[in-house]
Amino acid sequence: MSLFTYDFMIRALIGALITGASAPAIGIYLVQRRLSLIGDGLGHVALTGVGFGLLLHQSPVFMAVIAAALGAVVIELVRERGRTSGDVALAMLFYGGISGGVVLVNLSDEQSNRSLVTYLFGSPLTTSRQDLTVMLILGCAVLAVAVLLRPWLFAVCHDEEYARVSGLPVRALNLVLAVTTAVTVTVAMRAVGLLLVSALMVVPVATAQQITRGFRTTMLVAVLLGLAASGGGIWVSTAADTGPGATVVLLAIGGFFAVTVGVSAWKAVRRRRTGPPPPVADRTTPEVVLDRVDHGY
Repeated sequence: MSLFTYDFMIRALIGALITGASAPAIGIYLVQRRLSLIGDGLGHVALTGVGFGLLLHQSPVFMAVIAAALGAVVIELVRERGRTSGDVALAMLFYGGISGGVVLVNLSDEQSNRSLVTYLFGSPLTTSRQDLTVMLILGCAVLAVAVLLRPWLFAVCHDEEYARVSGLPVRALNLVLAVTTAVTVTVAMRAVGLLLVSALMVVPVATAQQITRGFRTTMLVAVLLGLAASGGGIWVSTAADTGPGATVVLLAIGGFFAVTVGVSAWKAVRRRRTGPPPPVADRTTPEVVLDRVDHGY
């Protein structure tokens, strides 16, 4: 009998698919801006929100959204003002967020300490109907921002100065992207965990870039790869009794290496069939020098 006949497995699969679609959709903008690790930093900040939620007996997901959004706004404002480098700001997010989260969780009860692992590494099998509803709403919001604002977000990520000269609200778009990234982190919290969410935002995009051209096509292929990795990871982890979040990420990384090897092999075969490229004329040959002299160069 298939395990997907159980309600908890269906909820786990749907939650993972929501994450697999939303994470690469917003991650492509982060890769374009060379901020691939910002998701990891916001995941650490979200851990502080989870700690507050467990300590105050409030919804950890809701508190994680607030903490990650505030952290995203702070890091964007610091980056914009240029008072410190992006690496230093990311380091503050990493260490301050995870330290605050651990301290707050240690102040809560023992049961909260045990549940911390589910937020760090994901636990899709424990997704409730309420969790799934929240993930669906937030995931749809992330996809809406990534798709509907694509021309403007792409312009800002590709060349921020040109976008500002063109009259685009660069600061507002940067803040929208930062907050949406924070929401994406909390959406993926159940499926892959706060410590692994950055991989699902970056790896499918890096894989799609190996085989596509054009921003729109790359986004579509990255979302499809994210869906495949998420759905396949849930199935493999159930069959092999492994951690779902880690299995999803390993499948995504395995797909990246498989595509990279395949593209390299295809290029090698193509070079053998077409032969070496035609030689380029050496501009330092005597003929070229004499030609320049004759024409007064």
